[in-house]
Amino acid sequence: MEIIIQPDPEAAARLAAHIIAKRLREKPDLVLGLATGNTMEKVYGMLAETHEKQNLSFARCTTFNLDEYIGLPENDPNSYRTYMNTRLFDKVDIPIENTHMPNGNAADFRAESERYEQAILAAGGIDLQLLGIGRDGHIGFNEPMSALRSRTREKALTPETLLHNAGPFGAPENVPRRAITMGVGTILDSRRCLMLATGAGKAAIVAKALEGPITAMVSASALQLHPHCTVIVDEPAASKLQGKPYYRWIFEHEPEWKEFRVE
Repeated sequence: MEIIIQPDPEAAARLAAHIIAKRLREKPDLVLGLATGNTMEKVYGMLAETHEKQNLSFARCTTFNLDEYIGLPENDPNSYRTYMNTRLFDKVDIPIENTHMPNGNAADFRAESERYEQAILAAGGIDLQLLGIGRDGHIGFNEPMSALRSRTREKALTPETLLHNAGPFGAPENVPRRAITMGVGTILDSRRCLMLATGAGKAAIVAKALEGPITAMVSASALQLHPHCTVIVDEPAASKLQGKPYYRWIFEHEPEWKEFRVE
């Protein structure tokens, strides 16, 4: 795992967008795993701008989103399909049939979960999975006590997640109680993981996930097992990390990050 500390949320998002854009240029048929949430909005805005101003093409790219609420119509303003369409897909040249979301209105969620897993396999697996982290350490909607080998499935959301996600819904009681999500094991199957976390509110859980024990209580801690995981944090989110001097040294000296450093 590589942990990269950036000065502010803008710089952190910019680095994440640069990594995605560089990989997409290297592999135009990239299979890209995507996440939602406030942290990702800047990343998608920067990718759309790079598409417009620097001809970054998504035409051969395939995407799979981590999760979707259960019971919301696709065109609901709070569905993750709407989130992705408005923030990225409608602004770039990706064919909409190349963009995949779990079906939160499926008649059989077990069958839908298996279908989603098979669709990922049929695409060749996920090359690069973008991730955020919840305040309880969840990735996707893998709430505390999610098995570290779990696959795509239906999952009940915790009261803390309902409260945190309440903004667009007006109140926690209006947030769907369940979602369909990639499992921790599904995420770990990705060839590369890229996690982005910003803000002082994430500092404690970032330190627990990245430097604490691997535990099902903090699903993001499973990323310590991944052979190629990059974590980008801003200074406030990094404030409780013990290994900051080492993480800064790596960023300053590793050739991979040379083009991203301010010399």
